[in-house]
Amino acid sequence: MGDLLQPWHLIVLGTVGGLFGVLFVLPFWQIFKKAGYEPALSLLLIVPYVNFAVFLWLAFSDWPVLKKLREQQSGVPPAL
Repeated sequence: MGDLLQPWHLIVLGTVGGLFGVLFVLPFWQIFKKAGYEPALSLLLIVPYVNFAVFLWLAFSDWPVLKKLREQQSGVPPAL
């Protein structure tokens, strides 16, 4: 038998972890972009504990896209 953390174990774990990280961040990149926020904020979802705060902030904040839509529907000219 060998040690648990052989170099090939680290390579496999790094590859699988990186793949899951990309698959997790890419959809949220699109969500942030469509909501009117900076898409790079989706990278915060990789950070433990911060990701939960980002989810809550995204769920309960007033999205810039919706603000613009309400302004257009009310006839108020958009702020520059």
